[in-house]
Amino acid sequence: MPGKRISTAFSVAVAAALFAASGPYDQPYRPQYHFSPRQHWTNDPNGTVFFDGEYHLFFQYNPFGDIWGHMSWGHAVSTDLVHWRELPVALPEANGVMIFTGSTVIDAHNSSGFCAGGKPCMVAVYTGHSPGRQTQNLAYSNDRGRSWTKYSGNPVLDLNMADFRDPDVFWSEAARRWTMAVSLPNEHKIRFYGSTDLKRWAKLSDFGPAGATGGQWECPNLVQLPLEGTGERRWVLKVGLNPGGLQGGSGEQYFVGRFDGARFVNENPATTTLWTDYGKDCYCALTFNNLARGEQPVMIGWMNNWQYAVKLPTSPWRGQMTIPRQLSLRRTPEGIRLFQQPAPQLNELDESGPARDHSYRVTLRASPGAAHAFGVKLLASDGSATIVGYNRATARIYMDRSHSGDVAFSPDFATRTEAPLELHGAPLRLEILVDRSSVELFAQDGEVAMTNLVFAPLDADAASFWSEGGRIASQTMQVRPMKSIW
Repeated sequence: MPGKRISTAFSVAVAAALFAASGPYDQPYRPQYHFSPRQHWTNDPNGTVFFDGEYHLFFQYNPFGDIWGHMSWGHAVSTDLVHWRELPVALPEANGVMIFTGSTVIDAHNSSGFCAGGKPCMVAVYTGHSPGRQTQNLAYSNDRGRSWTKYSGNPVLDLNMADFRDPDVFWSEAARRWTMAVSLPNEHKIRFYGSTDLKRWAKLSDFGPAGATGGQWECPNLVQLPLEGTGERRWVLKVGLNPGGLQGGSGEQYFVGRFDGARFVNENPATTTLWTDYGKDCYCALTFNNLARGEQPVMIGWMNNWQYAVKLPTSPWRGQMTIPRQLSLRRTPEGIRLFQQPAPQLNELDESGPARDHSYRVTLRASPGAAHAFGVKLLASDGSATIVGYNRATARIYMDRSHSGDVAFSPDFATRTEAPLELHGAPLRLEILVDRSSVELFAQDGEVAMTNLVFAPLDADAASFWSEGGRIASQTMQVRPMKSIW
């Protein structure tokens, strides 16, 4: 961590002053319907949970600057997954221990002994990071996350390792206990632990290595999802990989299988790699704990890549989140696959009238006819544009930001990302979310998700359809402006 360490008392006081002095959410490149902090650095979402009418988004946060360091948990709340209200830092760095990624659970029956007044309380399970050592720790809140107390018995899990992090904790109905999935990054393993009180943890099993192993494994997330069109359900284990992502730098893979409360069994070949997002800029995504029974699982991720995260040309903040995405599983010709779609709550931001201010959504339906390639040109201005296209010969969907505007801040930024996508005779269906400095693409109702940052000229135009090599059989495209959440 660069610079002199700051005392806890001074840290909290300075953070509160900076929080109070923050300005409006309208700087160049400031997203208008994605969450970003008022100022300073953010990376992974943490502790995503629903409780007492509020969605809580905690996030890796540096209260003192716009580069990585002094890792603490920032905090924002929402009643609708769309409009976020940033609160003061929840868990600050203290005594040489930074607060790394983790989970928040709702202890409904006071199994931890932390809850007061016979009411459920919030318990955060996080990685404490100090030089050469990472451990798992607890903090709790009895006032809906507005104030937190770190457990005096921390750490609750310590393997005396430098890399052992990112606990994903949830209540297992099958085993009637708390379950933790936590990463052993260099071993390419996810280790499962069980506990009845969140304080004492027993090892259950290991999963991995499997799939992609080109970098450290981190940010695991295990969630049960419905298999559409059936009464069945499967478990999805999502694992971050840095470096070694499909498009370079950081990326995330997933495994589909079964979990009996102790052991995860992958139902795909161990050498098969399934990617959650085919862009460069969706990492360490987490699902929300404690959603109502029957409610479709929702995930949110960090919209960035470790290749260039500290170089982004934004100020006074650096880092933002994806939109919340609903998750499901579908049986495809290739097997059971993860589908992601924008959470329906986002529809309340739709406006009528022309697209404006670089914040809009595009809905496209096109049958290729004789065209060899076709798609949408976004944020175009004087030779620069972000190009979304489909190539019939290769059956691939792509996004090209090589000439999207400001790309010079990193040699890893000016790229084209792509994904396999067979249409099987159906029209191409795209939902594209553009928000000043980002483009999120969802193809064929979420079969492919592709997320990329872009930094277009400030005078860039909205969106236009293009095709080449022949006539398109049919196409309809709608461009709708999006209201600001700020």
